[in-house]
Amino acid sequence: MFYRRKTYVVKGDFIENFNLHFNQTLLPAQVKYGSRLIGRWMVDKKNHTVEVFAIWGYNSYEDYQRIEETVRSDQEHVKRVSNWYKRNGGRERVRKNFLEVRNEKIESTVFDVKKF
Repeated sequence: MFYRRKTYVVKGDFIENFNLHFNQTLLPAQVKYGSRLIGRWMVDKKNHTVEVFAIWGYNSYEDYQRIEETVRSDQEHVKRVSNWYKRNGGRERVRKNFLEVRNEKIESTVFDVKKF
């Protein structure tokens, strides 16, 4: 198994818009091609920012790469994302709402999950 954590630090006044975009556009495309969302959470950082992070699971790193490539080549998905950027003032304006974005491989520290 391969797991990754995708983390965003987002300006607080943009979080509702971003969460809606995730649920309506990003999540369905990922799931359609085989990504497994383990969970997605957010933490209010008390400085007008919110940290959002998701844990995703894949059968392998190669599976992750294949799914990402397929999502990026899905023209209908690309069009939906592009339209979202346009509705929100363009790519550069939207990016100003994201103070940090990280995509990280994560590894389990549990040796034998079956024991539990």
